[in-house]
Amino acid sequence: MTIEISNDASKAAVASIQRYFSENLDEEIGNLAAGALLSFFLKEIGPVVYNQAVADAQARLQVRVAELDAEVYEEPFAYWSKQGKVGGQRR
Repeated sequence: MTIEISNDASKAAVASIQRYFSENLDEEIGNLAAGALLSFFLKEIGPVVYNQAVADAQARLQVRVAELDAEVYEEPFAYWSKQGKVGGQRR
């Protein structure tokens, strides 16, 4: 699966890479070079982040599914106990 981001996100990421180079490395990086670096990161490192995000989401869902029976459980044959009657007699 290829990890892709929107044009707006790509433009913002390229600008962020350029700013990072300027402020932290005291170097200028052009638009083309920053775009190539972004493409490399998406291809090389993106899958690691994506896979971890999927694993995290799966773990959260498994916890929620495990709690599902407690959240939505209904006691069967509870009519008489709710009515205060046992075997047709009042308690």
